[in-house]
Amino acid sequence: MNTPVKRTKNADEENFPVGSCLIPKDLRKHVAAFYNFARTADDIADSVEITKQEKLERLNKLERVLLGQEQPDEESQCAETLKNSLQECQVTNQHALDLLKAFRQDSEGFTYNSWQDVMAYCRWSAGSVGRFMLDLHKENPTAYWPSDALCAALQMNNHLQDCKQDYQEKHRIYLPKDWFKEAEIKYEALDDSQTCAALQSVFDRTTAAIESLLVEGSSLPLVIVNRGLRMEVCVIFRLAQRLVKRLKKKDPLKQKIELTKSDWIIACIHGVLGGLRRKKISCIKKKDLKPKKS
Repeated sequence: MNTPVKRTKNADEENFPVGSCLIPKDLRKHVAAFYNFARTADDIADSVEITKQEKLERLNKLERVLLGQEQPDEESQCAETLKNSLQECQVTNQHALDLLKAFRQDSEGFTYNSWQDVMAYCRWSAGSVGRFMLDLHKENPTAYWPSDALCAALQMNNHLQDCKQDYQEKHRIYLPKDWFKEAEIKYEALDDSQTCAALQSVFDRTTAAIESLLVEGSSLPLVIVNRGLRMEVCVIFRLAQRLVKRLKKKDPLKQKIELTKSDWIIACIHGVLGGLRRKKISCIKKKDLKPKKS
């Protein structure tokens, strides 16, 4: 019998809303089905209690069940539920299959040598979720590009938040290896109690890149027709904006930097109001794009 994999978080513990009341009621069950599939796959890849080979086998089973090639067990029931959900809402299963590519990389211990490598991972791990949401709402595929950018910004916020924990517990680094080389610093610096000047330069490059991704994603509301989805996107954008601002000011090696209740309230108000009309999201001011001094 397979060792049960512990669920690490629920939808209400994410850095962004999942299937909120802004989403049409009849679509929320499909969002929940996709989220449960993604959360199960993520927890498999992150587990410290099973081997790499077992992780890959379990992920492969999720894929086979999703494709209708195998009957589900308790763990892979989420794939069966998603398969039926996708058939009902007439959305391709490609986004879920793409998601599994990222979790296989996590299981195998992939090294990200460049920013391009990191962005390729974000395309599978985060971009797939955004594309699914767009397809679920029958939006035009032209929205994929700004959606990919916003989703990558969310993913990199999370990676910077968890950089110390990822290194210590999972032996993973989602920041480009060549940035560490250029800063003349080793990965072991992520194990320190506080950030040194060299590592801070890597963090500064990361937050600057996140802000650039937010600029790329700021046009997303212009191409989203569904008002509820547009408002949720604007809320998510504001949350990402507030989190990267916190990451620039505080040290992620000293403590995990998280959004506060007030961040959520302010982001929701500004996001909902901004999403009522189809307009580009106002981005961070130029003075805020400058990295802080070491």
